[in-house]
Amino acid sequence: MKNFVEELKWRGMIHSMMPGTEEQLMKEPTTAYVGIDPTADSLHIGHLVSIMILKHFQACGHTPIAVLGGATGMIGDPSMKSQERNLLDEATLRHNQECIKKQLSRFLDFENGAILANNYDWMKDYTFLEFIRDIGKHITVNYMMSKDSVKKRLSGEEREGMSFTEFSYQLVQGYDYKYLNEHYNCKLQMGGSDQWGNITTGAELIRRTTGNDVYALTCPLITKADGGKFGKTEKGNIWLSAEYTSPYTFYQFWLNVSDEDAERYIKIFTMLSREEIEAAIEEHRKDPAQRYLQKILAKEVTIMVHGEKEYNQALEASQILFGKATIDALKNLDERTFLAVFDGVPKYNLPKEKLTLPLLELLAVETDIFPSKGECRKMIQGNGLSIDKEKFTDANGALNDGFLIDEKYVLIQKGKKNYYILKFE
Repeated sequence: MKNFVEELKWRGMIHSMMPGTEEQLMKEPTTAYVGIDPTADSLHIGHLVSIMILKHFQACGHTPIAVLGGATGMIGDPSMKSQERNLLDEATLRHNQECIKKQLSRFLDFENGAILANNYDWMKDYTFLEFIRDIGKHITVNYMMSKDSVKKRLSGEEREGMSFTEFSYQLVQGYDYKYLNEHYNCKLQMGGSDQWGNITTGAELIRRTTGNDVYALTCPLITKADGGKFGKTEKGNIWLSAEYTSPYTFYQFWLNVSDEDAERYIKIFTMLSREEIEAAIEEHRKDPAQRYLQKILAKEVTIMVHGEKEYNQALEASQILFGKATIDALKNLDERTFLAVFDGVPKYNLPKEKLTLPLLELLAVETDIFPSKGECRKMIQGNGLSIDKEKFTDANGALNDGFLIDEKYVLIQKGKKNYYILKFE
């Protein structure tokens, strides 16, 4: 078996580890789990670290369990939260779980060992009285109060405190570990460093009730070199679902990370070997302006999450704005990718019947792209106007349906850098 702990260490993916963990993993194939609360119907890149840990775990010859928190998702984990979050109903949770299951199958091989479980299945029939009698009596309030996730909330600036519902979260998660230990022989729980308190509560519960040896391992919470929150943009999370974050936008996120972050991220978010990564870093440092490392990172992660076809489309879309591109490439874009490529470009909404107006009138009267028809005519005669990335040279010409992208858009380019979008409806 490959040494899982060594693999994670050189990748910078270990924060804390219970003594004996590495010895257990080298002794025999072991089962471990990571919990994922299905608070949305898609995972985002903040989940990717835990998923990659499970992926490496399976690659090293062990059995990974991804536990969807159907029950814990109804409560809400207080870790790293300043406020209690909204609780989800069962129907929403079930929908979210089905969507997440499809996403996880891109990373884990459920046909050959990986397991998907849902803690709602073993919690739904457990009555409150049974739970506090069987589980609650084994963990003291003093022990639960000592956890950082609890102390931070109780001593926080807002001093809103925490409800009993949230306070009980670590007991419910602890029971998950106990259940998986008894039914799947699960001996290791993994997660982000903010989960250490919850994970060790589960290990302590197992120790006190069965005496079984179990272990814990956490990974660092990922941050950006500038201290900003990883995976967050001005528009919110970067999702793994193409429905919420287009493959082009996803690709661009990785392509635009800093050099320092790229060196860390390529170890964490790809399955490339140590030799491949070290060679790529060395090549990148010869000429950082070429963004060699970012291109490899963006390619590997985009293919892993979305597939090779989507990666190639994202690459082609990138060329439209930053390189040479044909009108055919432009017209091959779907609407979401087209708008993502030209995000922030001024847009003008016009009625469809104005499409065939003389171009001078369209650009200088119906819109303010040019201050006058004379300025527009001068730009066309100087070969400085492009329509859909092709030079437009007829100063007396007009547009027609053949110029429409996705049957409604026309891309105007004035000079080298000024883009405008006309939308005809």
